[in-house]
Amino acid sequence: MDTTLAAPESDPNKARTVPLLRNFVDGAFVEGRVRFDNVSPVDGSLVARVCEADAATVDAAVRAAKRAQCEVWGRMPAAERAKVLHRIADGIEARFDEFVAAEIADTGKSQHQARTIDIPRGAANFRVFADMVKVAGQECFEMDTPDGRGALNYSVARPHGVVGVISPWNLPLLLLTWKVAPALATSNCVVAKPSEETPSTATLLAEVMQDAGVPAGVFNLVHGFGPGSAGEFLTAHPDVDAITFTGASATGSVIMKAAAPTVKPLSFELGGKNAAIVFADADFDAAVAGTVRSVFSNCGQVCLCSERVYVERSIFDRFVAALAERARALTIGRPEDGVDMGPLISREHREKVTGYFEIARAEGATFVTGGGIPAFGDERDAGAFVEPTILTGLPETARTVREEIFGPICHIAPFDSEEEAVALANNTDYGLAAAVWTQDIKRGHRVARQMEVGIVWVNDWFLRDLRTPFGGVGLSGVGREGGRHSLAFYAEPSNICIKL
Repeated sequence: MDTTLAAPESDPNKARTVPLLRNFVDGAFVEGRVRFDNVSPVDGSLVARVCEADAATVDAAVRAAKRAQCEVWGRMPAAERAKVLHRIADGIEARFDEFVAAEIADTGKSQHQARTIDIPRGAANFRVFADMVKVAGQECFEMDTPDGRGALNYSVARPHGVVGVISPWNLPLLLLTWKVAPALATSNCVVAKPSEETPSTATLLAEVMQDAGVPAGVFNLVHGFGPGSAGEFLTAHPDVDAITFTGASATGSVIMKAAAPTVKPLSFELGGKNAAIVFADADFDAAVAGTVRSVFSNCGQVCLCSERVYVERSIFDRFVAALAERARALTIGRPEDGVDMGPLISREHREKVTGYFEIARAEGATFVTGGGIPAFGDERDAGAFVEPTILTGLPETARTVREEIFGPICHIAPFDSEEEAVALANNTDYGLAAAVWTQDIKRGHRVARQMEVGIVWVNDWFLRDLRTPFGGVGLSGVGREGGRHSLAFYAEPSNICIKL
């Protein structure tokens, strides 16, 4: 982190300095009177000190965004905005290693994931939406009129103005840029609040914005928490014209209530209790490998992860044994050691996950593997590690089966027919994602169409085309993002009728 923008503070517990992460308002980095700690989930060490934005700081950020949208950004031609977004992407790539280091320091995730998914996607988001907005078209219709002269109707895309962006801690840069890029591409200005758990890459992004020549006020960054802090100040601000949020379903409900008085447009990507269905005719090894990924990637902290796995009875025992063998072989530890799985985001979140271990035991679950906290005998014991865990034997009514846990855990149950598998998978209040494993292509199409979710993978998981719609139903969210669907949210059409 550039210490000219993130000034160092001393760590009272160790003989070293740590960066001070500031808010970014109207093109300048500003401090705050209240600060909080950003702690490593790997060993509990202090990563950074963070300036918490108060109500006045958030208000200044919103006012700066509104002014910039009206006076500068909203008047800039799409092709010019696209050039700026390309410079942002170039800036992320120029500081690639810094972004990787910051992402890993905040989350403890693997080098492989940060280098191959999080940071490359962060840069790609700006390029994709920059190129899309240059060629985006609108509708035009000719109509007949009683006088025979006719009329012409055409639509124009109008930005909301100021968009409040609230992003989560599990994929910090990827999901922040997934929202910021299309918002800026459609000539909105942004006030972004990253998770308090992962402020580092967002602060780096603000530095890149400044270096890329983004006009002051176009992108603003406020750090803090939810209730009584930056999150509440932003979502309840009357001059924020739209809100986009990725995170827990309960938090989405709170934001919806805060936005209700001003009837703001909302886009929510919320939680999931996703199902994977494995048919007996599936490529067995591919299904096992894919399910290992869909359950344990990023320590299970991906909204798309599979927490419920349904396996056709004839291969159930074999599949459970194979998945357990793969789970036990996963290496856990520091990201720099090339491990398969890092820690959960915090010790607080680990308490939630291990709390479900106790709930599962009380509900009568069989622990095929895992169910505890690994012991290392070194500083990692101060981190937030947990064992990859596989359960069987629970009824569909069990809390462990019905409630989102957001950790490296799944429950596996058998099924006897295609109809039963579909019914089991859809028996949830969530509706984000599903995975279907079968070599029968007709069955793949048939079952996928019956899944009551926003995205279905057949014989894969987490394969994403950025042009396709993304979002959930039920407790999993409102609206769709991706490609033209993002452009449609961030810029609403307005019809113009010309009498000829």
